[in-house]
Amino acid sequence: MPDSTRERLRGVVQKIAQQPLPEDPEESLFESGLLDSFALPDLVSAIEEEFSIKVPDADLNPRKFDSIVRMEAYLANRA
Repeated sequence: MPDSTRERLRGVVQKIAQQPLPEDPEESLFESGLLDSFALPDLVSAIEEEFSIKVPDADLNPRKFDSIVRMEAYLANRA
């Protein structure tokens, strides 16, 4: 059975952050200091690769990728 979108996203973020993720999927990854604006392009590239999508430059906004829940919503809205 394939991993859920949330589990796949957690794996991607874990790979970029290289530290444990918060348990709460709604916690801000930027406000918590886990990610910063310099990590955003790496995060988006990893999401593009994992989910075989292309994120348009107009969507490169930290708010869209602020938490696991927001990333899930972003991916769901692209489907």
